[in-house]
Amino acid sequence: MPAATAAPPRSPRADKVAVVDEVRERFAEAEAVLFTEYRGLDVTEMADLRGRLIDADCRYKIFKNTLVRRALTDDAPDGAMDLLLGPTALAFCGKDPSAAAKALRTFAEEHEALVIKGGILAGTLLSDDQVRDLADLPSRDELMAQMLGALAAPLGSLASMMNNLIGEMSGLVQALIDRSPTDPTDSTSPEDSTSTESNQ
Repeated sequence: MPAATAAPPRSPRADKVAVVDEVRERFAEAEAVLFTEYRGLDVTEMADLRGRLIDADCRYKIFKNTLVRRALTDDAPDGAMDLLLGPTALAFCGKDPSAAAKALRTFAEEHEALVIKGGILAGTLLSDDQVRDLADLPSRDELMAQMLGALAAPLGSLASMMNNLIGEMSGLVQALIDRSPTDPTDSTSPEDSTSTESNQ
């Protein structure tokens, strides 16, 4: 009898490859990615949360944890994979991560089922507490208002006001990054969630 030959390894399914590519692209384009657990939220609450995040220029997406792990590159910060435990939804932030963090924190205060796990900002892993700290930073709109106020001031004080504003923001962001993160993992067993598309 001829010896049985091993079956060649199966190629990844095209739909899974497409999802991995989408997740990788979203990570590359986002200013920050915030990780949450949504277990216990009903359809209406999820729609409410998505709407609030859209207003903050943020897209709330659910992908299978295994596919997100494939999408994360080797240079992902240490501990990022630990955030992918349990039913996980990702908030891909646009140019104003602070506004997205505010929306998540407010919603979590109103709905105990939403758990903020942590996030990634500028290649740095954030703990759940650091995401809440991010919500305390001035939003993009607030910064623009301050800048317009500075432009309306007498020219003699304009430079001083702008320097103070830039110094304040730099200090807040550096303090946020320098803060030692806590363990962002949860104790639930890994579960994969299905990919869904947020309402645009």
